[in-house]
Amino acid sequence: MKPLFIIGYMACGKTTFGQALAEATGLKFIDLDHIIEERQNASIREIFAEKGEDGFREIERDMLHEVASLHDTIISCGGGTPCFFNNMDHMNSQGTTLWLQTSEERLFSRLIVKRHTRPLLADRTDNEIRNLIKKQLEARSPFYSRASIIWHGDLLENRREIDDNISAFLKAFPILPANQARSRPLFSSQIRKMLLTKLQKTPTSQTN
Repeated sequence: MKPLFIIGYMACGKTTFGQALAEATGLKFIDLDHIIEERQNASIREIFAEKGEDGFREIERDMLHEVASLHDTIISCGGGTPCFFNNMDHMNSQGTTLWLQTSEERLFSRLIVKRHTRPLLADRTDNEIRNLIKKQLEARSPFYSRASIIWHGDLLENRREIDDNISAFLKAFPILPANQARSRPLFSSQIRKMLLTKLQKTPTSQTN
């Protein structure tokens, strides 16, 4: 099987979903940012500080091309990975791309809990974080939407939701290699309806 690239905004659930899918299928899971940090012997933050974003994106592109040759592997990409160079074209040509599409409200609720672990968010107010999410999603969605599979990442808050989400995904896409030839985004309207129904019952977060 060619690689499955999981893309999406930060905190959309790429690692949670990817690791659970790997566990359920026996595939290998890797995180592109972690591979970069190991190879560079530096954190992503340190790489940005030393080489700037342009330097980091070049390293990211090179590592993406390297891991794209792996088989039977789920690859979690950085939030900005699809938006630079020809990265999205390369991923689509080398394997299957999956956009883990998550609502702005869910992204916000996850990010404010971990804001102090993310330098980009540490000094921002709740409203500033909301505005950042909205602005970046508007800019990145045209790249994300070119994925061959679009799936929801809202319901990944506990083990039961994770298991149900993975089970639904595998029922919709039982043999991932068979879907690699499809050019249009794939989406389950039945799953969408189920997820939206559950989300409507979930209280929204309040800003300070």
